[in-house]
Amino acid sequence: MSTNTQATPLEQPVLFESNGATRTYVLNRASKLNALTSEMLKSMRPQLEQWSKSDLCKIIVGTGIGRAFCAGGDVATVLQHSLHDDTRSKAIEFFKDEFEMNYILSALPKPYVTILDGITMGGGVGLAISAPFRVATEKSLFAMPETKIGYCPDVGASFFLSRIDGEIGTYLALTSETLAGREVFELGLATHFVSSRTVPNLLARLSDLEEPTPAMIDRTIEEYHSTRLPDEPVGKLTGSKRQALDMAFRHDTVEEIVDDLTKLASNSDDSVAKWASETLETLHMRSPTSLKVALEAVRRGKKMTLLQALQMEMGIATAYCSGASPDFNAGITAVLVAKTQGRPAWSPDQLDEVSDTIVGRFFERQSDYLGAVPSLTPPDFVSNNKQNPMKFALPSEDGILQMVKTRAISLPDLLAHFDNLYSSKQGVVEKVVEVVKRRCDVIGNQVNWKEPL
Repeated sequence: MSTNTQATPLEQPVLFESNGATRTYVLNRASKLNALTSEMLKSMRPQLEQWSKSDLCKIIVGTGIGRAFCAGGDVATVLQHSLHDDTRSKAIEFFKDEFEMNYILSALPKPYVTILDGITMGGGVGLAISAPFRVATEKSLFAMPETKIGYCPDVGASFFLSRIDGEIGTYLALTSETLAGREVFELGLATHFVSSRTVPNLLARLSDLEEPTPAMIDRTIEEYHSTRLPDEPVGKLTGSKRQALDMAFRHDTVEEIVDDLTKLASNSDDSVAKWASETLETLHMRSPTSLKVALEAVRRGKKMTLLQALQMEMGIATAYCSGASPDFNAGITAVLVAKTQGRPAWSPDQLDEVSDTIVGRFFERQSDYLGAVPSLTPPDFVSNNKQNPMKFALPSEDGILQMVKTRAISLPDLLAHFDNLYSSKQGVVEKVVEVVKRRCDVIGNQVNWKEPL
């Protein structure tokens, strides 16, 4: 009697499905919130290559089983590999595989749709963020939580967080704060918002499309848009709190950010004062080294291509794996392994103890901790014409303000312009109104840009 030790399809960590026009990868580690392993990344790459070359594949879809799309990478295993000379190369190889996967997904030759119906954090964000169609639901929970564990936002975060409205990306990179539900869509991290219960029907509709174009896919997803209910609360990063956020997080040093937050904690607006106090408490819980490395990465990433940003992050990951900061061990052990409450034992313990020399370990070419950095090598099957991940998102704040700055325009005309430009996309009018309220003066019907304080 023989025993078959091969995993059955339902036990595979990634499932691959074909249905009409769509080819879908399904992350299948529900008990681990679909955390990514080396095995998963290595199984996905050849399948994506096959789909990219197949005439039968019209759309590639990414989903996850259970409460998460993907809660991140399996960093506890990565940490254990990094602690020993004979296994450190495995830790570095994991990040190389992961970052190359992030680039591949940004340059697929087929339209790519991700369903963020649940927890989408860290490595999960990397799988999703470059898709031109990123579908959030009321169950979406979005975060880059790396500074909590003594690490730095990666998977292209220095590229995409540096390009969203205002200083929201800087705030998310440093605080590790979580966005929930509709605000993931409203802040541009998702391109569409639907009800979780409609996702199966949406996927069925996509699979039935014949010769789908990006515009057809966009219209199909838009048909499932879930409108805001009258009693639904507005996002937490709006109005005066958003103004305070942009002011505090505009700086290029963490010390200046903390100084501004300290002043804002005494603001006459109680909501701003409360937000600033809570943000100071949050930053105090984070690794001081991680805060400085994350801010430097986001500022550098704004001037880079995605591939350049990923290569920079490959260096940062290699430095952490090579002992550039003990916080990588202390944070993962405290937060993910022991699950202790309170502040991990960071070293250095205070911001002013994190010198430029320490930060330089993660970026400077001559750093002793960057000797083992591998070069990222995208495969031949990816497209040279990468899909614009913001094409089907809501208009950017800069785009709205540019229209106001360059011409005399009334509020009705401004709303009509963007409604027409975005083909009556749901949420566009609300986004324009929010930006105008916060960044402009409206005298009569005339919209005038006002200089930030």
